[in-house]
Amino acid sequence: MSNTPTPHIAANQGDFAETVLMPGDPLRSKFIAETFLENPVLVNNTRGVQGYTGTYKGKRVSVMASGMGMPSMGIYSYELFNFYDVKNIIRVGTAGVIRPDLKVRDIVFGQGACTNSNYGSQFDLPGTFAPICSYELLKKAVDAAEGMGITPVVGNLYSSDAFYDDSMGLSKWQKMGVLAVEMEAAALYMNAARAGKNALAICTISDNPFTGEVTTAEERQMTFTKMMEIALEIA
Repeated sequence: MSNTPTPHIAANQGDFAETVLMPGDPLRSKFIAETFLENPVLVNNTRGVQGYTGTYKGKRVSVMASGMGMPSMGIYSYELFNFYDVKNIIRVGTAGVIRPDLKVRDIVFGQGACTNSNYGSQFDLPGTFAPICSYELLKKAVDAAEGMGITPVVGNLYSSDAFYDDSMGLSKWQKMGVLAVEMEAAALYMNAARAGKNALAICTISDNPFTGEVTTAEERQMTFTKMMEIALEIA
């Protein structure tokens, strides 16, 4: 009995490419497909989580939203890795400043992902698991970015379960050299590790909670194109 379509993805076997770009926002998924892919086909729209498959410079590539937060990323990345034979998921998302020298629109690559989430407890490990990206994808992304004249910042992300956080603990993560805060990478990296697949989070800095500088939803959807191009180049 086939595991597809799944409860959350209406696509059939073969509808997704081996590499899927995953923005959080379904509208950013639509933007990437319509802006960069040739002949994009909508393969999923369950719950409005739009997924497309097309080609980029002759390569078959898919893009589908993950939604917000680790529970949502956990569902979609699990189903893509385990039921649709996807080999690589590249998160193309947004993040907030933690390291003070970072600026809005800087691009960061998540070599690792610290987290306050309990997501990893499901694996019943006798210790603390350190979620890290695929070195293969990371190296390709650094090379692609540099070839485009972009200097990415590589290091730890902080994947938070809370957007509105009463603890206000970002300064403590700053002391540990963490670059930026987002909400999905740790779950993606854990699912990739468990499935024996590859994952990388490429994020554009969208806001600085220390200075109050922010970007609009429209800017996040349509103008953070450099990270999209880097991800497409390595797909």
